[in-house]
Amino acid sequence: MNICLLNDSFPPVIDGVVNVVMNYADILTRELESKVVVATPKYPDASYDAYPYSVIAYPSFDTTDFIKGYRTGNPLSVREIAQIVDQKPQIIHTHCPAASTIMARILRSQTSAPIVFTYHTKFDVDIARAVGEGFLKKETIKAMVSNIEGCDDVWVVSEGAGENLRSLGYEGELRVMPNGVDFPKGRATQKMVKDVTQGVDVPEGIPVFLFVGRIIQYKGLPMIIDALNELSGEGKEYRMVFVGGGPDEELLQQKIKNYGIALDVYDEKGEVTHFESSGKKSGKMIFTGPVHDREKLRAWNTRADLFLFPSTYDTNGIVVREAAACGLGSVLIKGSCAAEGITDGRNGYLIDENSSALAGLLRTVCMDLDGMHQVGQHAMDEIYISWSNSVRLAFDRYKELLELKADGQLVRRKHQSFESLMRNAEIALDGTQRAFFEMPKQFQMEMKDNLEELRKGLSENISQFGDIVSSNFDKLNDGFTEIRDKINEKFEN
Repeated sequence: MNICLLNDSFPPVIDGVVNVVMNYADILTRELESKVVVATPKYPDASYDAYPYSVIAYPSFDTTDFIKGYRTGNPLSVREIAQIVDQKPQIIHTHCPAASTIMARILRSQTSAPIVFTYHTKFDVDIARAVGEGFLKKETIKAMVSNIEGCDDVWVVSEGAGENLRSLGYEGELRVMPNGVDFPKGRATQKMVKDVTQGVDVPEGIPVFLFVGRIIQYKGLPMIIDALNELSGEGKEYRMVFVGGGPDEELLQQKIKNYGIALDVYDEKGEVTHFESSGKKSGKMIFTGPVHDREKLRAWNTRADLFLFPSTYDTNGIVVREAAACGLGSVLIKGSCAAEGITDGRNGYLIDENSSALAGLLRTVCMDLDGMHQVGQHAMDEIYISWSNSVRLAFDRYKELLELKADGQLVRRKHQSFESLMRNAEIALDGTQRAFFEMPKQFQMEMKDNLEELRKGLSENISQFGDIVSSNFDKLNDGFTEIRDKINEKFEN
C-alpha cells in the first residue's frame, strides 16, 4: 500500500505525536512492506535522508517563539505537493488538524485517496497557550474542527479524547484506535541502568519517582513539586527525576529552589549544576534534560520505583504504557484519559487532582516498595500494547476504507467546495512562485517585505477569514479565481 503520513512536527522536534508518526512509518515500511512518505514542515539544517522511508519537508515559518519550539508549515507548497502526488498515495493519514490537514485535503483533491485523521492532543489547550482565551481561540477551534470534519475517517486515541473532541463541536463519527509502545516488554539490563545513572544521585533504598515528557506546567508538574514539598517538610527522603525539556523548565526549577529543596540540573553535555537546599528540607529533584536514546529511557523506567503522571491534558499517555513495559506503575488522575484501563491499586494508582492527594498516596506507597513493584508487574501484564499490534490494527482499517471507496460507499464529508478553493489557491501560488524567481532582485526583496506584511495581516485577522470561509465558500472561491486570473494577466503583460 502507498501511504502518506502528515504531521506538523518531526525530528529534530521530539514529542508524543512525532513518536507516533515515526513508529507508523517504520512498521508500515519494515513489517507491512508499504511505500511510505512523511510530509512535515522543514526545520533549518535538518537532514531527512537517513530514514528508511521518504520524508518530504515543505517550507515553513519560524514561529518557535510564538508556539514554543515549533515552526508553522506552508500547506500550499506546490513543489512538495507535486512530489507527494508522484508517490501515488492510496491513503492519506494526517496527525494534526492545522497545516497537515489542509495539505491532506489538497492531496485528496488530486489523488482521490481517503483521508484519515487522528486526534492525539487537546489542541484547545495549545491554542489558548498561543493566543489566549476569547474570540480568537473560539474561532481558531471552530476552523480546526471544520477541518477535521472534512476528513473521511476520524480516529481518537482514547474514549476521553473523543469526549474532548465532541466538547469542541465535532459532530461526526469517531473510532478509537489506541497508540502502542516501541519498548519491548521487559526491564532493561542492570548494566544499562548502571551506565545511564552513573554519577546521578539516585542511591539504592530511597524511593525514585520519574516523569518523562515535555517540561510544561499543564502536565501537572507543579502538583508533583507541591506534593514532594510536603514530604520534604516531613523529612522524608526521595529522588524525583524529570526527563525531558520544555518551555517551563526554569519556572519549575525556580519553584523548587523557592521551596528550599536540593536540585540537580544537567546540561546538554551531561554536566551538572547543583543547587543546595537553603533550608532544612530533605529530598532532591533532578532534571536530566531530553533523553532521545530509547534504551536509555528504558533504563530510567527500569530504575524508578513509580511513574508520576498527574496530567489531565494528555489524551493517551504513551509514557504510561512505556513505563508499564518496564514493570513500572503510574500515578494518574481519576477520570483522565491516561487513566483509562487502570484499576486503582492493581496496575496503577488513581488520585484526585490536587497535591495533597498525591502527597498522601506517596506517603503510603513508600512504606511498601515491594507492593509498588507488584503494581508495576501488573501494569506490564495488563496495559502494555506494542506498536506492531497497534499499527496492524490501523493497516486493517486502511484496507477497509479502500474497499468502501472501491464500492462507492465512502461518505463524502461536508465543505466540499473547500477542495475547489484549495485547487485555485494552489494554481495562484504556483504562478506567483514561478514569477517570483523570474523577477529582478530588487523587486524580489520588495515583494518579500509585502508578503511578510500580508502574512502578519492574515495572522491578525484569521478569525474574520474563518467566518468568510465558513459562511460562503463559493463566493470566496470565485473571488480567488478572479485574483488568480488577474495575476496571470499581470505577468503575461
